[in-house]
Amino acid sequence: PIPLVSKKHNFDPVYNKIFKASFIGRPTHSIRDELVKKLSGLNDVDLEEKMKAQVIVRLKEGVLDPQGEAVSHALNGMGYDTVGAVRQGKLIELELSDTDAHTAQRKVKEMCEKLLANTVIESYTVEILT
Repeated sequence: PIPLVSKKHNFDPVYNKIFKASFIGRPTHSIRDELVKKLSGLNDVDLEEKMKAQVIVRLKEGVLDPQGEAVSHALNGMGYDTVGAVRQGKLIELELSDTDAHTAQRKVKEMCEKLLANTVIESYTVEILT
């Protein structure tokens, strides 16, 4: 069998055996996640927190929202009579390597103007999470 930890990293063979035993029969994505956790603990390296941004894109007031109307109609048809108008938007989460919140905010707004939002019919809000 192929070892889960490559020899070029020179990890203790005991850990290699533990990795093999603990991953038998598990899906590969779960193996990858567990391996990252174990290796980060082995090296006592604090992984740097990534800065995150949340962008909420909504249709501007006055722009028809047929998808929102369809959701409203469907919910009313299911017996949720208290639901009135529905406006549907999208939430976009970005992981950033920036360390300065002001620079990150500026870059994400630029991304919205260029790609993430159609500024003719949509508005957006940006929140930087540190």
